[in-house]
Amino acid sequence: MSALLVGDTAQATVTSAQLRSLVLVLAASAAAAFLARIGPHLVLPTVVVEIVLGILIGPQVLGWASEGSYIQFLANFGLALLFFFAGLEVIEKHVPRQAIVRGSLGWAVSIALGIAIGYLLQLAGLGAEGWLLGIALSTTALGTLVPILSDSGILPTPLGTAVLGTGVAGEFWPITVMSVFLTGVYGAAAEIVLLFVFGAITIGTAFLAMRARPPRIVAILRETLHSTGQAAVRLSIALIAALVLLAHDVGFDFVLGAFAAGLIVGLVLDNPEGGVVRMRLEGIGFGLLIPVYFVATGLTFDLDSLLTARGLGLAALFLALLLVVRGTPALLWLRDLGPRGAGSVAFFGATALPLVVAIVGIGTDRGAIDGDVGASLIGAAMVSVLVYPLIAGAIVGEEEWTPDTVASTEAEY
Repeated sequence: MSALLVGDTAQATVTSAQLRSLVLVLAASAAAAFLARIGPHLVLPTVVVEIVLGILIGPQVLGWASEGSYIQFLANFGLALLFFFAGLEVIEKHVPRQAIVRGSLGWAVSIALGIAIGYLLQLAGLGAEGWLLGIALSTTALGTLVPILSDSGILPTPLGTAVLGTGVAGEFWPITVMSVFLTGVYGAAAEIVLLFVFGAITIGTAFLAMRARPPRIVAILRETLHSTGQAAVRLSIALIAALVLLAHDVGFDFVLGAFAAGLIVGLVLDNPEGGVVRMRLEGIGFGLLIPVYFVATGLTFDLDSLLTARGLGLAALFLALLLVVRGTPALLWLRDLGPRGAGSVAFFGATALPLVVAIVGIGTDRGAIDGDVGASLIGAAMVSVLVYPLIAGAIVGEEEWTPDTVASTEAEY
């Protein structure tokens, strides 16, 4: 009897500690939204603030919170929604086909450079597999860039179109290629075939969702749009779960299923009423689960390794490599945008963080990257979102790409 009481007491202590950590993580995510905009003329990327607060309350600094099963579950859900919204963004931005094609060609250059550099670093003894470094270095933080482009007036300009084409490719292709490299269950050839099968299922599901619209189902979706029913939101969440399960059962990483769900939902919501549903989904994702993921990343961040001479050196190296790998394809825009415009695209394209964090986390779980190398890579990505957009804006200046210049240049596109 006493043994049972001791066991119950220990379990209660563990549960209490996990709940305390969860409350602190939620408090940190709420604080990040305010701290990111604490100054009237300085807006910091919320993702960076969330990770920093996670580091601050985590075991390596104040020791107030640690990652337990509760936080881990919510963080994994947040990771799925992060890739889901990446899929939504690919559809929502209505990027011209020419820009997407050119962005994809540029990404092919990036992945070739990235994997070549990655394997050179692996051969040099760096504790990371070359393909993982290549994919991480070839990403672009589209979701981080869009508000910056919008606030600066660049988004509706040819420069904005070029950055969107670069960003869409920098999200779509890394996720797709990552899903092949991260499994290795059936062999590369078989996995590529399976990827096409998974893509066919995704396209088929999207086609049915857009074409098969039973009147009563459509009526229910509309009737519950502003009520407690929220049928469209529930269907979206169910679709994420179903495609995550399908991707997992086929042998791919679950993030591919979440990304595919984002593409499907984005196609279905591409109408005036869809904005309301997206707003509800964003409330769940960016209001709760995705911040938990980034704060939890801070809890497990290897700060001690980053702050060593080797760690800081690697972070500086990765920061430069992000610019080399993602900046080189900006040459494809040189003829249309000129040297300054192409230079701006290079720095915007080299801005990366959310997917880098996700790729490092998944790679760490699979033993594909050492903790200290992953910390340096994330540290470099954090600096990139703080510095590179500022440099990109400074290159083109405040007047060259304002909305007043759109009419004289949009004919080129």
